[in-house]
Amino acid sequence: MSRLVAFAAIQGGYKVVAEVEGELEKALQSYDASTKIGFPNTAYYLPVIYSLTGIKCETLEDLKKPMEFARGLLPPHIKGKNHLPYLGPLLDAGMAGIFAYEVKEALRILEEPDFYIPTEDPDIEAGKMWVGPADDTILRKRGVEFVDGSAPGFAAVVGAAPDAETAKLIVEDYQKKSLYIFCAAHHNGKTIIEQCLEAGMQVGWNTRIVPFGPDISSAVFALGFANRAAMAFGGVEPGDYRRMLMYNKNRIFAFVNALGDVGTEWAVAAAGCVNWGFPTLADTDIPEILPTGICTYEHVVANVPHDEICQKSVEVRGLKINITEIDIPLAFGPAFEGERVRGGDLFGQMGGGKTQCTELVKMAEMNDIEDGKVEVIGPDIGDMKEGDVLPLGILVQIAGREFQEDFEPIMERQIHHLINYIQGIMHIGQRDISWVRISKAAVEKGFTLKDIGVVLHAKFHQDFQKIVDKVQVTLYTKQEDVDKITAQAREEYKTRDARVDTMTDEDVDTFYSCSLCQSFAPSHVCTVSPERTGLCGAYNWMDCKAAFEINPTGPNQPIQKGKVLDPKLGRFEGVDEFIKVASKGAIETYNFYSMVHAPMTTCGCCECIAAMLPACNGIMTVGRDYTGDTPCGMKFTTLAGVMGGGAASPGFVGHSKFNITQKKFILGDGGLLRLVWMPKIVKDEIRERLNARGLKWALRTSLT
Repeated sequence: MSRLVAFAAIQGGYKVVAEVEGELEKALQSYDASTKIGFPNTAYYLPVIYSLTGIKCETLEDLKKPMEFARGLLPPHIKGKNHLPYLGPLLDAGMAGIFAYEVKEALRILEEPDFYIPTEDPDIEAGKMWVGPADDTILRKRGVEFVDGSAPGFAAVVGAAPDAETAKLIVEDYQKKSLYIFCAAHHNGKTIIEQCLEAGMQVGWNTRIVPFGPDISSAVFALGFANRAAMAFGGVEPGDYRRMLMYNKNRIFAFVNALGDVGTEWAVAAAGCVNWGFPTLADTDIPEILPTGICTYEHVVANVPHDEICQKSVEVRGLKINITEIDIPLAFGPAFEGERVRGGDLFGQMGGGKTQCTELVKMAEMNDIEDGKVEVIGPDIGDMKEGDVLPLGILVQIAGREFQEDFEPIMERQIHHLINYIQGIMHIGQRDISWVRISKAAVEKGFTLKDIGVVLHAKFHQDFQKIVDKVQVTLYTKQEDVDKITAQAREEYKTRDARVDTMTDEDVDTFYSCSLCQSFAPSHVCTVSPERTGLCGAYNWMDCKAAFEINPTGPNQPIQKGKVLDPKLGRFEGVDEFIKVASKGAIETYNFYSMVHAPMTTCGCCECIAAMLPACNGIMTVGRDYTGDTPCGMKFTTLAGVMGGGAASPGFVGHSKFNITQKKFILGDGGLLRLVWMPKIVKDEIRERLNARGLKWALRTSLT
């Protein structure tokens, strides 16, 4: 290992620790020692310090302890030309610098509370470019993507590229690979975020280009995000530093790109990241650390060309990504799903209340369709002028030896994601209330409606090889054709809904597991029944049944429910046997319909959490999008901190929004009538189903 690397990192550690010690002393002279500090709307204090040491920093006075810890980590200075540096002192110096950077950011938030905008998207027009540390709502929403693999990792990019064009090249390359890009620091007064904006890109959590902050200290938010994910979803206890660092090395695939001159402050941050197993790749000529050890492969790699840095980073980190090019003129991938096409960018649109836009997937006989055939019947983008609207009907016909009608709605729901994955195209809604907005930039690059069909054909084949043999896509843009396909689709929707809504747990002998979140919450096992949807809201019984048919070795496995041990609480012999094995003995039993008596485990990805309110003998529930206080005295983030990681906590339970209106919702504890509070945002979302449930109850009561 180069002496220069160790020298730079250790010097950087001393410099940063001394600087932050001075800032803390100044703050203690300006504020009372009991002044509250912390990152807004999180349950993890200062997450790097808390997760690795167990130290809870809640006041200015509390910051002295981690700074003393950091000072104690600093190794001796390198002396003499024959000094033989090794990795240990470099890692210690790096960790000291990381602790100091987190304290520095806490002091910034105290002294400049409006410096960061704690939302998913920055307000560029108002000059609010930096989002700062992700709050727990964002963490849990985005954490799901790290669970299901749609976000395989993140690139922590510090500094700036030589120009905006190069910045766009690098960032879009990561987006295509579905990675998050966590951005911090500046180089010669320029940041990569400013370059992305200059290149016309949209930044924020929704596009996976996250502008944490303008200084190298802001990079600590990326490490904090990784450690919070380990605590929230992996059940890693605060203070268990070895398990925390190993968890990140083995499960959070991240790395650092240093764009620009690497000084001592950047060097100590890079050394700190090596503790997590996160390597650094630089575009400049810096000393390298090539032998393996802490990281999977090399630790520091230099002189990486900008057009190769993405692929080289993925290779060095040992990250496996399956990328298949789709023949359309625009970039494609999950990173573009959150992109918005706003008024000034809009070329044309379909649906959204301005025209009819309908989507339908239907099973077809093998000889009735032609694989790969994509037709646009009616006007296409080339026939439109800027500002025009068109009706749109998307009919996807699928034939396959293993394909069933039950799979139609599952495939249909993929249309929303797949169209959104096209850069410059926005899709909202589903079924017959869809809305497609097309940007000017997409049209300039040659986008046509046929490209939607090309994407659907390719992705249905790629993602559902077991059940799909042929895919034919027809896009209708004439009003009479769209009206016809809409009438057909509404009849199909009605039949599907009636089939699912009328099912009960008594109707079936088989439930389904969902162990998708076990990679982060090892003891969690979700069981999905017709009247107990998955607590994340993404899976109902029909979905799990279809998923098992599609992938028999996947996370959705059949469970023979067996003997009913308690019909009111919802306890089943077969379920008990299954979860005992699936949780590796951590959970021996739970009840489907109770939050008081042995409730189901919760992974942290739940849409809602219900809690007992002893003062009124009632029950409340809160969704993860609600950030305010609740009657139980805890915000959603605090509740999730208690409930996550696969815990089964009597008096609390995670559940989906849909589950609230199902007949067996907390049946063992009094049912829906026991519910006394929920936030308006949840109530509005389930309003129609809630009213329908009330009418059925009222009718039943009047008859008895």
